[in-house]
Amino acid sequence: MTRPTVTAPDTAEAADLRLVALTKRFGAFTAVDELDLVIPQGSFFALLGPSGCGKTTTLRMIAGLERPTSGRVLISATDVTDTKPYQRPVNTVFQNYALFPHLDIFENVAFGLRRRGIRGSEVKRRVADALELVQLGHLARRKPAQLSGGQQQRVALARAIVNRPAVLLLDEPLGALDLKLRRQMQVELKRIQTEVGLTFVHVTHDQEEAMTMADTIAVMNAGRIEQLGDPTTLYENPRTTFVANFLGQSNLVAATLVGRDGEHLVVEAHGQRLALPAARCATSGPNLWLGVRPEKLRVVADGTAAPEQNRLTGVVTDASFVGVSTHYLVRMPWGQELGVVQQNDGTPPLRPGEQVTLTWDPAHTFGLDAAQDAHSGEDRDAGAAELAGAAS
Repeated sequence: MTRPTVTAPDTAEAADLRLVALTKRFGAFTAVDELDLVIPQGSFFALLGPSGCGKTTTLRMIAGLERPTSGRVLISATDVTDTKPYQRPVNTVFQNYALFPHLDIFENVAFGLRRRGIRGSEVKRRVADALELVQLGHLARRKPAQLSGGQQQRVALARAIVNRPAVLLLDEPLGALDLKLRRQMQVELKRIQTEVGLTFVHVTHDQEEAMTMADTIAVMNAGRIEQLGDPTTLYENPRTTFVANFLGQSNLVAATLVGRDGEHLVVEAHGQRLALPAARCATSGPNLWLGVRPEKLRVVADGTAAPEQNRLTGVVTDASFVGVSTHYLVRMPWGQELGVVQQNDGTPPLRPGEQVTLTWDPAHTFGLDAAQDAHSGEDRDAGAAELAGAAS
C-alpha cells in the first residue's frame, strides 16, 4: 500500500513544534516510524489512534521522556532533541493528575513557579490568574482529596499552564472521568486553549474527544500518520480504510470503475451502477471500495427514490432502538450487511424481514483503494457505540 502523503496546515516558520523523521525503536519493534509533522503555533492538535499506534511514544519524545532512535524535535525553531525534559518549554498533563496530596490547590499550582525561583507577589498573581482561568479560584485552599475528579483535572491543567510553556502536552487527560464529566471537560479544555492561545498537543484513542476539541487531527496507525486534517474532512472524506473505520463506521462495498459522467465516476457493485464524486476517490485503480456512512443512508420501504440517488435493495435483518435513532442492518443480495442509522422522527419503524431500498446522495460517497483491508481500523467491541457516535 502506498504510504499516504501528510501535509501540514501551516508553514514550519509559523510553528511551535516540528518533528523531523522522528523514529523510535524498541529492539526489533518500531513504535514510531520516521514521523514528519508540523504543528502550527496556537493550535489544538490531536494525535489519535488505537493502543500501540505510537501516539504516546511520540508525546514522550516531545516531552523528552523518551530519547528518539533517530530524527529531531524542534520547538519554536530550536532543536531540543538532546535537551533535558526540565529544560524544554513543555509541560505535560497526565491522566492521573499527579497532584501533591499534602499541598493545597494554591501550592500545587505554585510548585513549578517556586522551583524556578519565582517568589512573592508574582507567584500569587500568576497562580490566581491560572485558577481563575479554570474557574477554581474559590477552592485555592482546599486539598486535592476534597475535590472531584473533574476539579482535580482542572488543577493539573492550571499547574501546567502557569509556567507558560510553548507547548502543552495532554496524555489521555480525560480518561479517568465518567462520560458526562468527560464531555463537560472537552468543552472546557477547548475554551481554555482558545483563551490562553498555547499550542495544545492532545493524545487520545477517543474519536469523539479528538473531533470535539481539535482543530487538526493526525490519525496514527502502526507508528505512521494515516491521514491528517480537520475533523470534518477526516470524517467526510477518509483516504484509507483505517481512517474510514476508526472514525465512526463505514459501509464499504466492493466495486469496479466502469466510466465517468462529468465530475462523477460510475462504478458497478454486484450488478448495480452507482456514482461517486471523482474528487472523493482516493485511488486511480479500477477496483475500489465504495464507502458511505450509515447515517447518510435512507431507507425507502416502497422502493421509490429520486433518479439521481444511489440505491441498493436488501432485507432488514436487525433493528435496534437507541432513543434518538434506530440502527438497522440490511442484508444485500450478495450477503453483505450494511449498517443504517435513521433518526426517530415519527416514521413507523421497520421490522426484520422487510424488503427495503437504501438510497443516498452520490455526494456522500467516497472511494478507497481495494488493496486495503476493508476491516482495517474497526473496533469490533464498540460497534454500537460507533454507530451512536455517527448519529450524534
